[in-house]
Amino acid sequence: MVDQATTTDAFGVLESRGVSRRSFMKLCAGVAAAAGLSQLAIPRVAEALEKSVIGATSGDLYPVIWIEGASCTGCTESFAQIETPDVASIVLDVISLNYSETLSAAAGYSMEEAKAQTIEAGNYVLVYEGAVLEGWNGNALRVAGETGNEALIHAAASANAVMAVGSCAVNGGWCAAYPNPSKAMGVQQFLKKEGINTPVINVPGCPVNPEWIMQVLVDVVMLEDPSLVKLNSFNEPADLFDQTIHDNCPRRGHFENGEFVYKFGSKEEALGYCLYPLGCRGPQTKAQCPVTLWNNRRSWCVQAGAPCIGCCEANPNDPGDNWVQVNTPFYQRFRDLRVGDFKFQPEPAAWILTGIVALALVCHGFGMKKTGRMDGGAPFEAIRKWDKAHPEQSIGTYADPNEGGPVISSELTQENTHHAAPSAEAMAADIENTAGGEAK
Repeated sequence: MVDQATTTDAFGVLESRGVSRRSFMKLCAGVAAAAGLSQLAIPRVAEALEKSVIGATSGDLYPVIWIEGASCTGCTESFAQIETPDVASIVLDVISLNYSETLSAAAGYSMEEAKAQTIEAGNYVLVYEGAVLEGWNGNALRVAGETGNEALIHAAASANAVMAVGSCAVNGGWCAAYPNPSKAMGVQQFLKKEGINTPVINVPGCPVNPEWIMQVLVDVVMLEDPSLVKLNSFNEPADLFDQTIHDNCPRRGHFENGEFVYKFGSKEEALGYCLYPLGCRGPQTKAQCPVTLWNNRRSWCVQAGAPCIGCCEANPNDPGDNWVQVNTPFYQRFRDLRVGDFKFQPEPAAWILTGIVALALVCHGFGMKKTGRMDGGAPFEAIRKWDKAHPEQSIGTYADPNEGGPVISSELTQENTHHAAPSAEAMAADIENTAGGEAK
């Protein structure tokens, strides 16, 4: 095996790790395609990776600082579980991870010193995992005398780019779910409030797919300028998060045919029908899970028989629009609606409203029946109740002040009698005369 410490050939480094030149060039082709480049750009991609990533002999490894916010370290675990030898693991393994609270072998003063030296030197990428907490006056996540918010500010200000890894880092994730006592939020929103303009690349997921991390790191290294990475309106890599899971789901055909699973353990589930009625959030969640898959492209949630719970849903501008609050309860078709501290499902609410309307219609029917409006209409009031009780202030005019009744005017009757409707013959003659006159 070639000694990585003494080799002068980048491909020798790859061979020492069990990766052939062919596999490496396939990676370069994939990166070029993801960046929207033609096949003619593959040599340039390979050169960029050789110089900036696989530079073990010259010590020119691309430095990365990985800081933990309010997280369960699930994204770190996902990142660390890549199998070897694997092209993705090669790219990640040769990046100089100068600081990681979870993965670093060093601890204490020496590790904090490495972080400080990296920040002072600049030209690095900051990977931030977990939510940013503004609660308790920012006195949370304190490491080496520095609060979590101070650590993020110092590291982000000098970085070439900040990768917000995982849904918690994008908009607070489950930490920001109602009632959000810690005032959790995402990295992008926090840095904007602090006036730090370092580009932020959001890579949601709970946890994030390690291949997505690899692709973004390679894009940043290859393009050198992070602002050239293609992002959507949520600052997410456009090629990873601009299609819904539903668009690429292998069960999409069953959805189109109206073939659904309504109960776990049923015959429909055994046939692999669509899981939409069981709460699958695939139609509203944008991610490449069906394409990239998990565990070195072996499987993913829906392929394993579980509905998508939409863990990649994260609006970086709104901590309340997080995947936990939006999508729970997971195995029901509708999300919970909330009025203050009271939450409920829309389906029971719809049935309750339907019952109220039906009850109101029944009561109205009984009222109509009792007043006689159902049998020929209500009786005519000969005199208004008010007028009968207050004859001196009567509004209407009646033939009798007590019994009521209409006032019949002989003059009006005579006038109406003298203005009887014309006969049909007279009307026809009048129309003919009018038509003849217009013709002339």
